[in-house]
Amino acid sequence: MQKLPNNSNLEVWLRGPLPEVPPLLQPVAHALLQAREEVNNVMNDFPEHLLWERPAQVASVGFHLQHLTGVLDRLFTYARQKSLTEQQLTALAGEGTAVPTPAIPDLVNAFNKQVDTAITELKATDPQNLTDYRSVGRAQLPSTLLGLLVHAAEHTQRHVGQLLVTVRVLQSAANNRKID
Repeated sequence: MQKLPNNSNLEVWLRGPLPEVPPLLQPVAHALLQAREEVNNVMNDFPEHLLWERPAQVASVGFHLQHLTGVLDRLFTYARQKSLTEQQLTALAGEGTAVPTPAIPDLVNAFNKQVDTAITELKATDPQNLTDYRSVGRAQLPSTLLGLLVHAAEHTQRHVGQLLVTVRVLQSAANNRKID
């Protein structure tokens, strides 16, 4: 029998099914947990003073951290067939706004908690309801429960990718300034 590599070195989706998550929602949970691991790893030593920098006018690392948390909250709200609250709308309007606080650990912890909340909701999702109609946003655009959950994972992954590139660009530029 072939010995499997250390489980923690594998991407989340290769570590096996997550307990209590319905089989059809495993990919959503895996994507969200992978995103969380990547965010935590890349932000571990990221310099606070670069948080709101926008190289080539792309979105800042701070924006991505705020948006990752907010978009999961909003999409799962729609999945529950709820409207956004005033607090959610205010948070949406503030995404990307540089604020002296919260610091990086606060932004990362908020994202971690939102992923935990999403995983808890996935566990409670009845697979029989996955094709049920859901409306999205003020325009009440048509979707399904599954469509919202998959989009939450996909959108999260997309922003994590952008965050990873922005971090690398900012750190490279900072390192080049140290050399000069």
